[in-house]
Amino acid sequence: QVQLVESGGGSVQTGGSLRLSCAASGRIESSYVMGWFRQAPGKEREFVACMWWIDGSTYTTESVKGRFTISRDYGKNTMTLQMNSLKPEDTAVYYCAAGTPLTAVGDGYDYWGQGTQVTVSS
Repeated sequence: QVQLVESGGGSVQTGGSLRLSCAASGRIESSYVMGWFRQAPGKEREFVACMWWIDGSTYTTESVKGRFTISRDYGKNTMTLQMNSLKPEDTAVYYCAAGTPLTAVGDGYDYWGQGTQVTVSS
């Protein structure tokens, strides 16, 4: 069993930065993918970025590429999402996920955090 806890959300103005963290308790298997998703009000949850735990390779959705960076502290089972140049359209609840989904960009992960709110004002 894996538990995920996100932190680091908050409110910033356009152009600001936030750093989200996802702390995982329990065993993160080398086969796992860990991902970040977000859900804006009235919209479906969407993929943001992910990392393959076995080798640290990453994939980031086009809309945040160049602004968001996913990284990890392997020894601490922690994944982070550095978000720069934030825009109002980045406003959402951000979720951390882990597991062995059929596709990394889909929502078929096994474990989810409770989410952390990110609000970007213009």
